Amino acid sequence: MVSEPHHHADRDPADPEPVDPDPDPLELDSGSGRGGARSAAGSAGAAGLDPQSDRWLVGKARDGDPDAWEVLIRRHRDRIYRIALRMLGNPDDAEDVAQDVAIQVWIAMAGFSGASSFTTWLYRIAINKCLNHQRRRRSTRPLVEADHPTAAGPEQTVLARGRAEAAAAALAALPNPLRSALVLHEMEGLSYPEVATILNVPESTVRGRIYRARRALLHDLREWS
Repeated sequence: MVSEPHHHADRDPADPEPVDPDPDPLELDSGSGRGGARSAAGSAGAAGLDPQSDRWLVGKARDGDPDAWEVLIRRHRDRIYRIALRMLGNPDDAEDVAQDVAIQVWIAMAGFSGASSFTTWLYRIAINKCLNHQRRRRSTRPLVEADHPTAAGPEQTVLARGRAEAAAAALAALPNPLRSALVLHEMEGLSYPEVATILNVPESTVRGRIYRARRALLHDLREWS
């Protein structure tokens, strides 16, 4: 069970906060009150995320229920981690950001107005945390499927690995605005309007960034085509 972070409503979601240990998996149970928040995750899992359940959990979390906060984080943690991994290219950095986002959601929850969906608000925090982390580190290494030495395999395996490494390096080389838009739309499957809301830019800007990102990737990967 995660120790309950201190609740501060006046903190900007983009501001870095100290990271607590990663929330442990919850034991789901039935019942009302705090147990009810735990049981709300039971039907989410592999069946997909339900915005109505998110709204109910957000209401409980805004009232100070830490169990509801933990369920919300667990429901969305995989996507937060994937976004961070693709933005930062480093599993350890992505883990740090995922934990940082979890804490920041609790800190800023009381100030969440509901003007946008919870997921839009959450992914905006995730992107901002990635950018803040990158500015602090000023280093991004390409994400490679496996960093460990592997035995030599057939030629096609070697080519596939080289192509994957080249694609990861090309993605890491994109400017932050282009990479953010491309990761959210192409890799996370969000629509242009959703990406525009998360990044707080016009939809036309999102389309332009994705177009430029695709052209840059095609240029960098032309020798693999």
